[in-house]
Amino acid sequence: MSWLTQTLSSSIGKKLVMALTGLFLTSFLAVHVAGNLQLFNADEGLAFNLYTVFMTTSPIIKTISYGLYAFILIHAFQGFYLAYQNRQARGKVTYSKVDNQSTWASRNMALLGTVLLVFIVVHMAQFWYDYKFGQLPFKKYTIELAEGKIVNTETMPEGYMLKSKLEEQLSDDQKTKTIIVKDLYMIVDRAFANLPLVLLYVLSMVAVSYHLVHGFRSAFQTLGINHPKYNPLLDFLGVWVFGIIIPAAFAAMPVYFYIMHLLH
Repeated sequence: MSWLTQTLSSSIGKKLVMALTGLFLTSFLAVHVAGNLQLFNADEGLAFNLYTVFMTTSPIIKTISYGLYAFILIHAFQGFYLAYQNRQARGKVTYSKVDNQSTWASRNMALLGTVLLVFIVVHMAQFWYDYKFGQLPFKKYTIELAEGKIVNTETMPEGYMLKSKLEEQLSDDQKTKTIIVKDLYMIVDRAFANLPLVLLYVLSMVAVSYHLVHGFRSAFQTLGINHPKYNPLLDFLGVWVFGIIIPAAFAAMPVYFYIMHLLH
């Protein structure tokens, strides 16, 4: 057995893998929320639909995505295994007796991770799988180039297909441009008219918040980054950015669409 295998199979090695994969996933969340905020643009979904094309066609992004899927599985199964080992080591002694200073989140990371794993499966099935393999509608946008305004939108007839996910064409007078793109925005809009799905997303973002508040700081401690000079910044990032702002932004999206449906 090589030194690398021995290291990764040790207790410290498992925690190191958890820390590195967890930090990679948090960085992905920051990028993902920035893209998904395009849902709030008042452009009938154009910016968001263009974002989804980029995310599913860029070779670099696709490569990172495959790594992301692998890291999610590694992080999840490693976390469950560490939780199992900790429970076995404690035996019949309750966690509170072992460490009275522990937080609820630190004592329930496996539970939070389970909620998040279920959420990821639902999310991937609801949107990613449908976008990649489903029969999504296409939408046509006509844009006036002088001012960059959308002057017309049209949902293409049922069964309309393109060889690619995006097609652009200039008008003969070069005053307007048409963009035909897969309309994931419409799928998102319809999905979040469903209250149970909205509640699942909000609950999952609460789980994300608790998971990240504890996990973000713990990851840096595992990596040996624990210094009075940097700890305040890490605490701010862990609590306010990854623990509150990013989960709140994700949760606001389904809530926004559901409220819009109620108002209409």
